[in-house]
Amino acid sequence: MGKIAFVFPGQGAQAVGMGKDIYEAEAAARSIFDSADKALGFSLTKLIFEGPENELKLTYNTQPALLATSMAYLELFRSRHGLQPDYLAGHSLGEYSALVAAGVLGFEDAVRTVRARGEFMDAAVPAGQGAMAAVLGAEREALQTLCAEISGSGAVVELANLNCPGQIVISGSKEGVQAIVERGKEAGAKRVIPLEVSGPFHSSLMKPASERLSGVLSGLKMNRASIPVVANVTAKPAGEPDEIRQLLVDQVHSSVLWEDSVSWLIQQGVDTFVEIGSGTVLAGLLKKIDRSVKVYSVNSLEAIEKFRLESNV
Repeated sequence: MGKIAFVFPGQGAQAVGMGKDIYEAEAAARSIFDSADKALGFSLTKLIFEGPENELKLTYNTQPALLATSMAYLELFRSRHGLQPDYLAGHSLGEYSALVAAGVLGFEDAVRTVRARGEFMDAAVPAGQGAMAAVLGAEREALQTLCAEISGSGAVVELANLNCPGQIVISGSKEGVQAIVERGKEAGAKRVIPLEVSGPFHSSLMKPASERLSGVLSGLKMNRASIPVVANVTAKPAGEPDEIRQLLVDQVHSSVLWEDSVSWLIQQGVDTFVEIGSGTVLAGLLKKIDRSVKVYSVNSLEAIEKFRLESNV
């Protein structure tokens, strides 16, 4: 029997109405959403369930919304199946979901923190000055070299999300990202697709947001992780509160090493991944990293009910 990892999605997975089925069906899920509303002092739940979508897409709304939805699905999934993972990981914002699941952070503290994180990220770079794009088909080293050359000429562009073989997201100044759009073929890119995002996330342009987040995190109570959480920045587990704090600060302006994190988990014997939260973004990436792993997406009441029948876990 192989090991199990629970993984949690980040920005891009959000959808108006996510989690509404479990909110209406289960008191345990409802209490999570209610706690988020209480922590923030407004009805995040109403925004999640009713939209409008353009409001939900604002990063300071998206981040607590995804965290609350993932935690509600996790609460219900655990109560139904009693399954304990061997490891936890999350993609960018999803790392906070993993840390709550590991008992490192209290849920309400985490909700307030990711709301602030979103506000800091939003304020770090004036609208229209930053950009991101997905680069398909390029080799990591070749793209890194091209980014360094372009950045050296004064137009910042960096590797932001190393998602899976053949899919790397770049981030930086509008000019830097546009240069990769125009020159991506030099690094073997088949396509470069500009992304609809509000800022150059996971690039050095986010350092002002990191510094502000550091002040929030320094005042938070954190516990040792009860389950190993693989950090985006290192693609290795971090367990001690001080180490986790620093990694969360660095994460805002550093690359998300998702492919490396998943590969490390597979090397530890993980053969079953359970994606918990809205959408199936991570399931798609996991299958591109290693087709042999078993992947389940817990993103609806129906998916929770079906899990036992299909998984034999």
